[in-house]
Amino acid sequence: MSWLRRYAAELAVTVTVLVGTLFAVLSDRADPPHHAVLGWVLTVLCCAALFFRRRYPLSVAGFALACCALYYPLTDPDGLVLLAFAYTLYAAAAAGRIRGAALLVVAAMAGVVVGEVSSRTGRHVDNFAFFLMTGWFVALVAGGAVAHYRAEAERTKEAEARARATDERLRIARELHDVLGHHLALINVQAGAALHRRDPAQSEEALGAIKDASKTALRELRATLGMLRQGDRPGLDRVAELAESVGASGLTVRTEIDGVARDLPPDVEHAAFRVVQEALTNVAKHAAAKSVVVRLGYGADELSVQIDDDGRGGAAPPGNGIRGMAERARALGGEVTAAPLENGGFRVRARLPVR
Repeated sequence: MSWLRRYAAELAVTVTVLVGTLFAVLSDRADPPHHAVLGWVLTVLCCAALFFRRRYPLSVAGFALACCALYYPLTDPDGLVLLAFAYTLYAAAAAGRIRGAALLVVAAMAGVVVGEVSSRTGRHVDNFAFFLMTGWFVALVAGGAVAHYRAEAERTKEAEARARATDERLRIARELHDVLGHHLALINVQAGAALHRRDPAQSEEALGAIKDASKTALRELRATLGMLRQGDRPGLDRVAELAESVGASGLTVRTEIDGVARDLPPDVEHAAFRVVQEALTNVAKHAAAKSVVVRLGYGADELSVQIDDDGRGGAAPPGNGIRGMAERARALGGEVTAAPLENGGFRVRARLPVR
């Protein structure tokens, strides 16, 4: 059944051509058929070629034209082989072979003209039939071209929809990674501190930091899962809160501002916040640092975000953190660099255009 659905059009054309040709032969009793066997061979070959038009659209159309070029001058009476050629013209144009199909139309009509001029028995195609046939072929090619461009537009639309869906999934994945990764890292650090501290007061302080970090994580997770609405996305106004939460783990976090602070596009502020968040998370987890400096530079055309720590330095740990920061920056036309400092420590720097 699937084969029948796939080749339904070809089967319909084949049945029409064969039945129509048979009817023409049986109804024309004035003269005996001329080269009847050759005519049936060409008809069957032309119809059989239709089933290969998906793989070889232009070649099948050319083959159908060749069958017509032999069939009509050499055989009699005339059947419906021309219908098969017309179908292949439309199929070739619909497959994107528009120029080739147009050239076949020119070749077909040129062949009709040559045949009429060289005929010894007079004209077989009058002017009206000639122009009607030409218009028919041109309309078929134009219809196939329209079908092709519509199909291309649909494929482009589907590809764009898939790309948007992929981008949205990546954006949600980055949000979840940044939200959960940062706060879970802080909870892990504070839990380890609470286990190794014998002073109840210090353990209580660490447990309080764990409670605050988990509360913040839950709040941001709800905002992220709430379709990531624009108004729910944190910006630079929460960098101080972020620094305070990281400072609870024992790090000294200092924030510096270069230039005049001002409101920036929400996408830029959100990307900058996530860069700071991910960088501080990596410092807390891997750097064994004592202090971190977060520097925000407000330029005329860009915002620069730089995070320096005094930790052990070395190569960045493998993972999704730096890659996620770089993806956020590239989405805005910016860039992120991450490298160890010469005198120890590590630096993450992001450049985010604001226009």
